[in-house]
Parts: sequence; structure tokens; C-alpha cells
Amino acid sequence: MKRREFITLVGGAAVWPLAASAQQGGRVRTIGVLMNFLESDPAGQVGFEAFRDALKKLGWREGSDLRIELRWAESDPDRLRTFAKELVELRPDAIVAGSTAGVVALARETRTIPIVFATVADPIGSGFAGSLAHPGGNITGFAAVDSAMGGKWLELLKEIAPRTERVALLFNPVTAVPVQFFMPSIQAAASSLAVQASAAPVHAKDEIEGAIAAQARNPDGGLIVMPDAFNTTNRNLIIGLAARYGVPTSYAQDIFAQSGGLIAYSSVRTEAYGQVAGYIDRIFKGEKPADLPVQSPTKFELLINMKTAKALGLEVPAKLLALADKLID
Repeated sequence: MKRREFITLVGGAAVWPLAASAQQGGRVRTIGVLMNFLESDPAGQVGFEAFRDALKKLGWREGSDLRIELRWAESDPDRLRTFAKELVELRPDAIVAGSTAGVVALARETRTIPIVFATVADPIGSGFAGSLAHPGGNITGFAAVDSAMGGKWLELLKEIAPRTERVALLFNPVTAVPVQFFMPSIQAAASSLAVQASAAPVHAKDEIEGAIAAQARNPDGGLIVMPDAFNTTNRNLIIGLAARYGVPTSYAQDIFAQSGGLIAYSSVRTEAYGQVAGYIDRIFKGEKPADLPVQSPTKFELLINMKTAKALGLEVPAKLLALADKLID
């Protein structure tokens, strides 16, 4: 975020200038944005910048006909609730949410302001949409994962670490996608691969080490870090502990592999945020969220961190090398 582009920044809230808008004399559209990241987190910044860039390409100009109210909630449930209430009270024309937990917080505050999400996994199960084709309310957007990806994360882990026989699913029940959404595909993969899969819920940062250490007690232990804003915020800790305890780990977001995690399979975050801008544009031009279908991801990437594989004593199979979109040295 460039200094000239904002006036104040207090408690994670960015307020964008209105002077140019006043000079234009036209209607200024206001968008609230609730990001479930630290402001300094590259994962959040990449998504938000993709959203801003897409708005510019659609002809919207901050300071002219557009105002953005941005809040960084840091995956903290209390901050999410506080900022959701704050954004709704501003009566924006639409609100963008970057996580399931963010949509939950916003949905408690409004049933009328359009909400467009970027990275929700199970919009129907979470109660955000009546159906994918016709959401039916004030909420729509773009899913980050589908249920079949759970089995894919397990398959990739077994492929790169063939000794794996027990896998724990690391997530925070407060901020994660409900693990039940992925369980059918995980259980199917576990059965075919002769792997035991079990939930490893954590509620606080200081519980992460215990969950990872438990998997290290036997040489056949592995870990899947589920899609979860809490996990994303604490990714450096998780990656560091997985390395320290020598636990092969599969991740649901690309930034984990980029930060030192072993292997990651995920949708492309920037694509979702760019698509969100398109829906915002359509809503501003008169379409209703109820009629805009929830869309599933179309682009996926497989990333392998070769340095981490070597440190764990793993030889990456030729099949995975050929499938990988990015090999990180």
C-alpha cells in the first residue's frame, strides 16, 4: 500500500481519499473489504492487489468514483466481528470477504448489503447460498476449493512420502472450513492407500507444536494442513515445526510451499480476487447477488519445495516432477 493512497491507518483500517471524488460531483461507490490476514502478510496483499487491479481494468478509479474501506482482521475472531460490524455500519454498496469466517461475521450484521467472497470452500454447507446456480440471498462469490481436493492432498502426501501410514488433519475449528466437507474424499483416499486419517483440531497457536510432535512419534506419521485462515497466519510456525520434527506435510495453499513447506496443491488465489471485482462491477451495474452463481475454481497449481524434500530425505518421484507447476529450490 503506497503512502499517498491513504490518509489514515488505525487498527488495520485503511480510509481512502475522497477529495477527488468530491470534485467529480458524481456518485461515489463504496466497497468494504474484510481480509482475514495480517496487513503485512504477502498472501493477503497479493489477493487485495489483484482485486484492485481488476477494478481498475473495469474502469473504476479510487478517489474518483470509488472508495475502498479496507480492514485486516489477522484471522482473529474478535477482530472479524468488530470489523464486520464497522463495515456494515458504513453502509457500503458492497462488501468483499476473503474467508469463510469473514462471511460468517458479515452475514450476522446484514441481509441486504451485497457480499462477494473470494475463498470460501463450502458456501452451501455454510449457509451462504441456497444453491450454486442461484444463491438466493445477498451473498455470492468464488469458492477456493472443492470437496474432492481433500483426497488429492492425501494422495500427494503419500506419493512424495510413501512411508506415510498415519495422517493428521491440522485445523482450527473456529476459523477453518468444516473438516466434514472434505472427509468423504479423504476417507476414500485413505482407504485405497492404506492410510489412517484423523482430525487434529487446535484452538490456539501454542497447541500447534503438540499436534505436530504427536505425528513425529512414529516414522510413518504425516500431516495435512487444511485450508484455514488460522493456519495461514501461523504458516511459518507450522512449516518450521514440521521441519524440526521431520514430519512430511501436504498443504492446501501455495504460499506454504513458497515459504518452505513440502508440497502444496491449491487454486490460484489471484484468479478468485480478480473474478470478485467482476462481480462487484456487475452488482454496481444493477445485477443482484441472488442471481449471480457461486463459481468453483478453474485453475489449480501443484508446488513442490525441492529443498524441503531433500532435507526430509525424500526423493521426489518423476511423476510428481512432471505434474508440478512450480519446483522451488
